Parts: sequence; C-alpha cells; structure tokens
Amino acid sequence: MTVPKLGDELQKPAVVTDDSNLDDKPNLKGDWLNFFLLLLLYTMQGMPLGIASAMPIILQSNKNVSYKDQALFSLVSWPFSLKLIWAPLVDALYIQKLGRRKSWLVPVQYLMGVCFIYMGSNIDEWLPETRKPDILKLVIVFFFAKILAATQDIVVDGWALTMLKKNNVGYASTCNATGQVMGIMISSVFSVLLTSEDFSNKYLRIRPDVGGVFTMKSLFYVWGILFILITTLIAFFKKEKDNRLEDDHVKLNIVQSYSLLWDILKLPCIQLLAIALLTAMIGFAATDSASILKLIDAGVPKDNIMVIHTMMFVVKIILPLIIAKYTSGPKTMNIYLTAIPIRLLWNISFVAFIYYTPVMISMINGFVNIPIYYYALLVFILAIHDILANIMTVAMLAFFSRISDSRFGGTYMTLLSTLSNLGRAWSNSVAIGMIDFLTFKECSLDHNNNCSTPNLKNVCQTNGGDCNVIVSGYYVETAVCTMIGIVWFCIFRIILKNIQTKDSSHWLVNIKKPTN
Repeated sequence: MTVPKLGDELQKPAVVTDDSNLDDKPNLKGDWLNFFLLLLLYTMQGMPLGIASAMPIILQSNKNVSYKDQALFSLVSWPFSLKLIWAPLVDALYIQKLGRRKSWLVPVQYLMGVCFIYMGSNIDEWLPETRKPDILKLVIVFFFAKILAATQDIVVDGWALTMLKKNNVGYASTCNATGQVMGIMISSVFSVLLTSEDFSNKYLRIRPDVGGVFTMKSLFYVWGILFILITTLIAFFKKEKDNRLEDDHVKLNIVQSYSLLWDILKLPCIQLLAIALLTAMIGFAATDSASILKLIDAGVPKDNIMVIHTMMFVVKIILPLIIAKYTSGPKTMNIYLTAIPIRLLWNISFVAFIYYTPVMISMINGFVNIPIYYYALLVFILAIHDILANIMTVAMLAFFSRISDSRFGGTYMTLLSTLSNLGRAWSNSVAIGMIDFLTFKECSLDHNNNCSTPNLKNVCQTNGGDCNVIVSGYYVETAVCTMIGIVWFCIFRIILKNIQTKDSSHWLVNIKKPTN
C-alpha cells in the first residue's frame, strides 16, 4: 500500500489531528465520482506493475534465459524503492494554472501511453518465441515505465488528500489497495494467460487455433490508447482545487522538502529502524525471488502458475480487513515478530516441495502430467506464505502510522515505506543473481567439464552428454538466507520490541515553519 508524499501533510495531514473533524463520519454522498476517479487512477498505476511482475514468468518459459538475466530484470522493481529521491520535486514544482497535481499527472500518463505503444511496436523483437530475449532493452523500457508509475503514485496519493472531502480521506487507502491489485491482476493475467496458445485453446476457444486470444503487441497498443484517451478526458473535464485555498496552506520549496527528510533520518530511533528495514527481508529473499521460477524450470506450466498466482490476490485483498483489529493496538511489532520465525520455517516447505516436484509430476507422450494433489499442495504452500507476508506488511504499516509525526505524516510514512521497499528490492536482486554462481554442474561424459560457460555446455552437448546439476544454488542460498534470517531475528527482536515502547517524543521532528 502506498502512502501520502512530501509536502502534502502540511496541507492535508495523513494522520488527522484536527478535533473538529473527528466527529464527521465518512459519507461518500457527493464524493462518489471522486472515489471512482481515484480507483481508476490507482488501477492505471497497477497496469505497468502487473506487466513487470508477470514478465519474469514469461521469460522463464524461454529456455534461453538464465538466472543472471532474471537478476538483471529484477532491477525494474527499484524505482518504487527510490521514488523518495524525486518526490520533493513533484511536490514543489508545478504550474499553478494547470493545478498542482494535474501538472504532473497529465504528462506522466501521456508518457505512459506512449511507452505502451512503443513496447507494442518492439515487443516481438525484444521477446521472440525461439531466440534469446533482449533482456537489456526490456530492462530499460520497463525501468522507465516503473519510474512513470512511481511518479504517478506520488501525484495521486497527494491529490487524494484534497480531492476527497476531509471526512472521506480514509477512503483513499481503499482506492489505493483495491485499484492497484485490480490493475496488477488485469495486466498480469492478460499478459500471461490470454497470450498463451495452450490456455486459449483449453479454456477460451471452441476450436484450437495458433497463438493466444491476444498478442502482447495488441495488448500494449490497447493499453497505450486507453491511457491517452482517459488522460485526455481527465485533463479537460476534471477540475483541481486551487491548493492556495486549502487550510493551513504552506508551500515548501525543494531545499526545505529535502531538509525535512534529513531531519527525520537524524532521529536515533529512525536510524535503528532503518537498519532493521534494510536487512529484514534477507531471510526470505531466496524463496520470494526464485521459488516460482524453479517450479517453471521443473516443468510446471507457466499458465497454471499464473492462475494460482492470480488466486492469491484474493488473500491480499481480504486479509488486511481480517487482521485490522489485531494491528491497531500499541504493540503491532509483536505480531510482526511472531510471523518471522514461522515464515523462516516455511522456507523449508518450499525447498521440500521443489525438490520432490520432479517425482510428483511425469511426462506422458511429451506432455507434462501434473496430478490434482500437486496443485492442492502448491496452493496451500503459497497461501500460507502470502498470509504470513501480508501479516508482516500490515503490522509494519500500522507501526509506521503510529510513530509518524502527524504534522508531516506523508513525508514520514513515505520515507519508512521506501526503506522497507528498498530492503526487499536489493535482497531479492542479489538473491536471484547469486543462484547461478552457487550452482555447480558436471558433464555426464566428462567429469572435468563443469559446464560453467556456454562453450563448455556446447562441448558437452555436442559429444552427446548432458550438463547435470551437482549442487543447486537455490537450495544453498535458501539455507544461507534462512540462517541469516535467524541471526537477524535474534538481534533485532529485542531492538524492535524496545523501539515500539518509545513515546512520541522520540519520533517528533523539530523543524522551523517555512515562510511563503
């Protein structure tokens, strides 16, 4: 879930402290159009995120793609972890006549539409069916798309605080969570399933045909045109409130916005929390980044993986509502810390499941035969994993909300979520990049040939041999990550429990009120 960004909190605080508003119950009467517009904008934001999340699955089905290639592509997840770098620019620079938020939203979404059309024009060349994909070009274009999506996230989060009435601002998070998941589901499902010949022939066609119902090229063109049309309608028909008329309006310049971030980072408690956030995901990095890819390597069809992956979105939508009452108390980190050892133990289930996958599935007449019980086990393992991961996420976000200085809660929350996202991004990128390095192979005909280079592999295959895996890097890395996670838990368990008992004075920032 995203949070309000820099500068917004001085106009519409993310954490409401005005007592006069506390008795105003939420009522969307007169606000329904704004609610649906926000839902639409967050859904549009989820579209590039969903395509980027589906791309590793599409790439892994191409036997010419290595884990080093996957590690390179994982870099596209970084813009959302780094958006705090340019968030002050989005808040401080705008054209008053166009509107503070529309000054950025309109050009960013137009660029996103153009980016989709450009992808459609080149996707067949970048992602051929038989040859090795052009990973570098895919990384460049998806990285740029993620930068645009992250910028749109900053803009929409800020606009939501003024677009909705004061008593309805809480609905912004609902639009955020629901819209993003909808966008991710639509784009990822369409990208994988509706372009799949096997899935289309099995479930969507009366008579078998070549190719999927859609091509990647046509999907990108459709999404690009929709982005441009919707953005044009918003530009002409949606008026933005003059931010100078807002209560307690204060305009921060760029220097003041960055200075605010530095003041937050100087707090001792924040420094301890930052270290914890940047290292918390190491214990789960191997299973989070590579487990699905290993299943595809073992022969599980990517279409079936995508169907199961889509089912897990239901968990992500419902679970936060179920556990909300448990994460609203003063000691939410207790819930976070309780989930960690269980999740570390659950790493073993992934290792065992992947290890025995070749035993449970079989090849019949050249087709993969996978029994129903295998998919039932897979759904169970992924469901428990997603439940634990979401419990940790919701508990951590609740902790962020409780400790954030309410005078500028948006900046505070964005900084903390950025640290959390960055910790996940770097650990996953490193984990997936190390798998090939930790994997050891041997030619079946020549024990001196370790198949470590393309030339050695060709020599082995030319002589009629196979490059057999002697030691799988995935298993080695999962063991190492789990041990690091146990050490992390032993170190930070006491630290985080102590931090959550600190009173608000340890989290407040002393900053001079800027002048207009």
